[in-house]
Amino acid sequence: MSLRKRLYRIIFYTDTKAGKLFDVLLLVAILVGVLVVMLDSVKEINDNYYTILHTVEWVITIIFSLEYILRILVHPRPSKYIFSFYGIIDFLAAIPTYISLFLAGTHYLAVIRALRLLRVFRILKLSQYLDAGSAIAIALKHSRRRISVFIYAVLLIVIVIGSLMYLIEGPEHGFTSIPRSIYWAIVTLTTVGYGDISPETSLGQFIASLIMILGYAIIAVPTGIVSAELVKANQQVKKQCPSCDEINHDEDAIFCKKCGGKL
Repeated sequence: MSLRKRLYRIIFYTDTKAGKLFDVLLLVAILVGVLVVMLDSVKEINDNYYTILHTVEWVITIIFSLEYILRILVHPRPSKYIFSFYGIIDFLAAIPTYISLFLAGTHYLAVIRALRLLRVFRILKLSQYLDAGSAIAIALKHSRRRISVFIYAVLLIVIVIGSLMYLIEGPEHGFTSIPRSIYWAIVTLTTVGYGDISPETSLGQFIASLIMILGYAIIAVPTGIVSAELVKANQQVKKQCPSCDEINHDEDAIFCKKCGGKL
């Protein structure tokens, strides 16, 4: 096996001791990098340990940069890795510190490195969690059209209600413009209720009460849509036999009860 193939197997797979050690060390570096960014945002810690934090951050950034370049060099199809989900995350994990040389404060974006911790599922071979993630992704994909229609309907509702409240309450009650009134409608419909704007007329309070009640019903709609698709997706991901397409299996089943094939 050539050196490039050997490095490729170590970096991208965990079926060897060297590969697992590489990924474990990478996870440690990710955790340290995220911790440093978080501590750097605390003024007292930043004032006392700025030099140490800054040095560690650059060391972690250089490690991630070299690792990213190495992944590109050893991958048989570099472009496939570069534009993959993990490839983009790996790139974003290193770039914020370099951007901070030109734009102050952007190094805090390095907290995106935490997304690299998703590799822990692959490293520890937690396939059940990967299956759960796949089920959620499938459910969201299948329900995207209905969710889009739902969001469109909600946007129409808040625009109409916001405009109506602007006419009813007016600037003297804090509804100084239609956009600000729409903001109030969104806050009220989602039952957040900041309280920075509130209706004072009887009609306005009556409409606000209806919106609050409507908000509880609206919250249940996307939950029901996604839940229904999640049940279907869970069967597709975890219970369907690849040999005979039988889907009536126990959740912890390993072999198909109809044909004996491995699930």
